[in-house]
Amino acid sequence: MKEIFNNLHSKISKKQLIELLVNQLSGFFPLDEKEIKILEYNTDTVLERCLNCFNEIDNKYFRKNGQVIFSPYHSGQYLIYLYYFSNTCSNSGYKELADKLYYLNKILNSCDIYHELNLPKVFFLEHPVGSVFGRAKYGNNFMAFQSCTVGGNKDSYPDLGANFKMYSGSKILGNCIVGDNVTLAANTYVKDTNIPSNTLVFGMSPNLIIKHL
Repeated sequence: MKEIFNNLHSKISKKQLIELLVNQLSGFFPLDEKEIKILEYNTDTVLERCLNCFNEIDNKYFRKNGQVIFSPYHSGQYLIYLYYFSNTCSNSGYKELADKLYYLNKILNSCDIYHELNLPKVFFLEHPVGSVFGRAKYGNNFMAFQSCTVGGNKDSYPDLGANFKMYSGSKILGNCIVGDNVTLAANTYVKDTNIPSNTLVFGMSPNLIIKHL
């Protein structure tokens, strides 16, 4: 697993990274020795998920000269790291620790991604302050900016295709089946509406403008 960490080209050592997370969690919540051991044990799995994600993100802060970069001082990267950690712990049955990691992520980054939510292998959140990503089926290569919302309506949730992009202030709620390569323009509001592939969407439901690309 040492190779995985080296391939990330981290700004700090793995030991320092674990200590940073333990100190941050301890600053807000009681943390026992068992939970610290769980964090240590799962760090390599989380870093591997980060490596697989960052390697596909075309952004100068994530990849440079063919190398994947990871900095815990880059809030966008650390947000993804904390989400993967909360999700990994949740999927392993450590729900209370997952709650703490989810809450820490919300505190530090003002972004709500619940630990039981399964985001795709590759996703990228650019300045996602004020965004809420709720229950939905997310296709690979999901991207969103600030103040975006994905959520439900009357117990129905969106089914999003690959390469789905949400620009600032956009929202998608309810029973929506969305094709691949769809972009929601800034402040677009989609509710209980299917969207075909290869489109750019403007406006508000039920009066959406759907432009085929």
